[in-house]
Amino acid sequence: MSQQMQFPPGPPAPMGAPAPQTARNGLGVAALVLGVIGVLSGLIPLLFWLAGTLGLLALIFGLVGRGRVKRGQATNKGVALAGLLLGIAAMVVAVIGAVITFTAVKGAVDEINKSLETSTAQPKTGTKGEDAADTEGGASGSDGEALHAGDTAEYDSGLSVTVSKATSYSPDDFAVGHKGSNKAYKITVQLENKGKEKFDSTLTLVEARAGEDGKDAEQIFDGSVGKGFTGKILPGKSASVEFAFDTPATAKNLDVEVAPGLELDAAQWELKL
Repeated sequence: MSQQMQFPPGPPAPMGAPAPQTARNGLGVAALVLGVIGVLSGLIPLLFWLAGTLGLLALIFGLVGRGRVKRGQATNKGVALAGLLLGIAAMVVAVIGAVITFTAVKGAVDEINKSLETSTAQPKTGTKGEDAADTEGGASGSDGEALHAGDTAEYDSGLSVTVSKATSYSPDDFAVGHKGSNKAYKITVQLENKGKEKFDSTLTLVEARAGEDGKDAEQIFDGSVGKGFTGKILPGKSASVEFAFDTPATAKNLDVEVAPGLELDAAQWELKL
């Protein structure tokens, strides 16, 4: 009887190798992109807030990206490091931009405050106009005192304003702002630029009040009056414009106020009718 030969079992079949992990390089790339944009934004001082925000994000993403590289989860060590460094640079540029912006704003505000504090109307001391000749003291230049016909208000910027006496005026048939029962009076306002810079006269505002109740005297517009000041006045030059106002028939005075722009205080004249 034959014996069956038995052989020892062979080695087990090899199992499949584990699949390789995908490198997690996203945060390193994000750090680099945000760092570049942050630095470029910081070149514009007004965008310091954007540069600072992007720089901080780039710094955080770069640190996390480097941590992944050390753990073997990412392979872009250089990219993550570059993003981290750019994030720091963006934050530094943001601080510089903030300092420049705040310094410029503070300087502009100080200049505006300085101009507003020093730009006050000062009547020319000793100047007496036609109406002031019979008024005790005339134009003394004291605060709160009204000027009179022919008096001049001077500003420390070199601008001077002179208002003439009020004379009767006959509006044309197409005039706007005149009532038939009222009287019309015309004045001439002269601006003289004695300063060193051009003066923009466009925003010069001329208003008037008349009558016992001090109601606003409506300005008259026709083919001759009411056009107002326009353009800039060169140093050493002057400009004159005629204005007409509608007043009650019984009015004895015309109170005129001239405001030469937004930065200068208004000056007042009391004119006899």
